[in-house]
Amino acid sequence: MSGTEKSKAHVETAKGKVEETVGNERMTAEGRADQAKGKVRHAKEDVKDAFRH
Repeated sequence: MSGTEKSKAHVETAKGKVEETVGNERMTAEGRADQAKGKVRHAKEDVKDAFRH
């Protein structure tokens, strides 16, 4: 996984967790969406890594 993509995945996941804990319904939904994007990005990079080796 490239460093840039890895850091983006971690930032999205962390940002999502923070937004989710705020309590506002909109922020909670955005937080869950950001977490999902981070997990998808992470999974995509894991698949790319698997085919490189």
